[in-house]
Order: sequence, then C-alpha cells, then structure tokens
Amino acid sequence: MSIAAGLASDYRLLPELPADVFTAPLRRPARVGEDWVEPAQRAYGADEDRIWDDLFARQMDILPGRAASAFLRGLDKLDLGRGGVPDFGRLSQELDALTGWRVVPVPMLIPDHVFFWHLANRRFPAGNFIRTRETFDYIEEPDVFHDVFGHVPMLTDPTYADYMQEYGRAGWKAMRHNRLKALGALYWYTVEFGLIEEEAGLRAYGAGILSGPAEAVFALEAASPNRIYLNVDRVMRTDYVIDDLQPTYFVIESFRDLYHQTVERDFDRLYRGLGPGFTYANTAVIDIDNVLHRGTLEYHLRGGRGSGAVPV
Repeated sequence: MSIAAGLASDYRLLPELPADVFTAPLRRPARVGEDWVEPAQRAYGADEDRIWDDLFARQMDILPGRAASAFLRGLDKLDLGRGGVPDFGRLSQELDALTGWRVVPVPMLIPDHVFFWHLANRRFPAGNFIRTRETFDYIEEPDVFHDVFGHVPMLTDPTYADYMQEYGRAGWKAMRHNRLKALGALYWYTVEFGLIEEEAGLRAYGAGILSGPAEAVFALEAASPNRIYLNVDRVMRTDYVIDDLQPTYFVIESFRDLYHQTVERDFDRLYRGLGPGFTYANTAVIDIDNVLHRGTLEYHLRGGRGSGAVPV
C-alpha cells in the first residue's frame, strides 16, 4: 500500500501510520489507548507544586522585555501563576472559551502521527509529569512545565492558534511524502525556538526559549547565534540541535506572516523536491538568507554545553 493511500483526509480520524513511513519507535504504555491520552491528569503533591511555582518565578524574573507580548497576555488570561501545577480541566475550559483549544495529558513524547492528529483537532498534548529538583535546570523530555508554561499561553492568540492547527493538518502531507523530519524542523524553529520582531524589539515566542532561563537570554542578546528571517523552504532543509542552545534562530515579522508563509505554501510540491536528509547545517548562513544578525558562533565553536563554554 502506498503512503498516500494509507492516510485518510478526515482529520477526525486517527491516521494509521503506514509501514513505509519512518518515525521513531515508541512503546505505548498499557494504560493509554491509541490516542495516547492518559485516563486523568495526575494528582501532583505539594513538593511538585513548589517545583512548578519556583520554575514559574524564575522565568518571570527573566521574561519581561524578552517574551513576545502575545505570550505575556496569554499568561495573564490563563493566570498560570495562581499556584501549583494548573488543573487541565479548568485550563481547557478557559482556553476553549478563547480559541477553541484544550489541553490533554500524555505520559511522554508521543508518536508523530498521533501528535499531528491532536493538533489538527485543537488539542495540545502536555506531559503528565514534572521534573525533579535534580533536573530543575535542564530536562531532555518535555514535562508539564515546558508544555503548559511554554506552549499553552501562545494558544490564546487566535492567529497562532490557527497556525498550530494547520501545522497538525500539514502532518498528513508530510507522512504521504515520508518527510516528517523536514516538518519537524519547521516546528523546531518556530513553535519551539521562534523569535518575533515587535515594535519594542526582538522577542521570543518559542516554548523552548520561554521555558528555559539560559536560552531566553542567549537567543535574544548573545553574539554567538545567527538570527535570520524565516523562509519556510530554507528552514525545512535545516538541521537542528536538540540538546544544547541553538546556533541559529529564525525571526518572523508577525504571526499573520507565519500563518501565511506556511498555510499558503504548496507543501506537496515542496516535499517532492526535498531529499531524505537535511541540506544545511544548523550553523549555516546561505546566500538567500535575509540576515538580521550574523553570529560569531563562539559558544558552539568552543564546544557548547558539554565543554562548559560560556553562552555569549
């Protein structure tokens, strides 16, 4: 069966993953069904609620003047600092009233096709666990703080909320062409590590920046990273790093610009021209780039996080 024949176009239906689509193998816990949604949000203890509160307080010391205005407005609308890990039921009611989105608990990273399906139906899957004190500064797998604090406030912005739904729908085409990694690069450089140019200056809207203290300063103020205006075709050909600060950030002019650059792009045609691997290194500046800041790459040339290099 071909990839195209194996995927339905009805976004209400969870798509089956054809055998000829390459994706990371994940073992589904017995307690969850094919949608990977937990039966209920876990009950967090007092110590875990304090971890949330301490993480929240730390980020709020850093983010004013660095976070996108839409993110800060979303924090206020959802009152995520009311104390402890937010209740997903109440959070979903408030978010649904604003943009029609809900938050659902999942046990871990979930398969790409399931993740796309949830986004296509305006559901954001959030990790049903929180980091420990030992992993307070850095956790490899996204937890409830990264997912809810970093991502959910942005879903209160109507244009961005629509972009996220359209991104989920774009997953169907990526699977048809076996180009999930290329689509993943777009998510990485926008939803996780995107920057936006506002009247007051450059700001962060990506959850990977907003939920981490080092990246929030590095992305906006350090001399090392490149900052390049978003070009969707270029981004989807660009490798990315998952365990360190980013060598390159991509900048949008507005969320309307982000929406139009993606929703109006003929992805079928784009995928037909993409190879199975990436064309550009994550440090590259190429001749078609509209460069806002060409970085020194000093942090990465010195070896990055593993070497103890200072993020400058």
